[in-house]
Amino acid sequence: MERPRFLADEMLGTLARWLRMMGYDTEYARDLLDNEVLELARAGGRIVLTRDRQLAGRAGNGGLFITSDVLDEQLEQVVSFFGLSGGAPLTRCTVCNAELERAGREAMAGRVPDRVLSAHHEFFVCPRCGQVYWKGTHWTSIVQRMDRLRSQSR
Repeated sequence: MERPRFLADEMLGTLARWLRMMGYDTEYARDLLDNEVLELARAGGRIVLTRDRQLAGRAGNGGLFITSDVLDEQLEQVVSFFGLSGGAPLTRCTVCNAELERAGREAMAGRVPDRVLSAHHEFFVCPRCGQVYWKGTHWTSIVQRMDRLRSQSR
């Protein structure tokens, strides 16, 4: 089965970032009219995620009305509805959605603080916007949240 691709409307920016963190291709539609959101989703084979009941209705089977304003509940709804299981964390940029590339420690000299460079050996870089990622102290809490969501959706 093909992994779903999403298009989150402008009310769901945080949800879009978290889906990206989980490794799901998720575009974020800002400053677009409903017709433009629908057209962009259809052209890209994406499922519209929205808090706008009317937009979700217009998207039909190509959309999902997100019922909550609470991030954990939004994530739980998407994970459960689409049966998302694994995901591939640290494969997509949370800023621009591009696929990340692995980078060696030597390439990060001058790009990350010295303390980070000395503590980590594996880095990921966005080829589009240049954002750098590593499995720092926040990584454990991210993985725990993703594991909790997956176990709740079973």
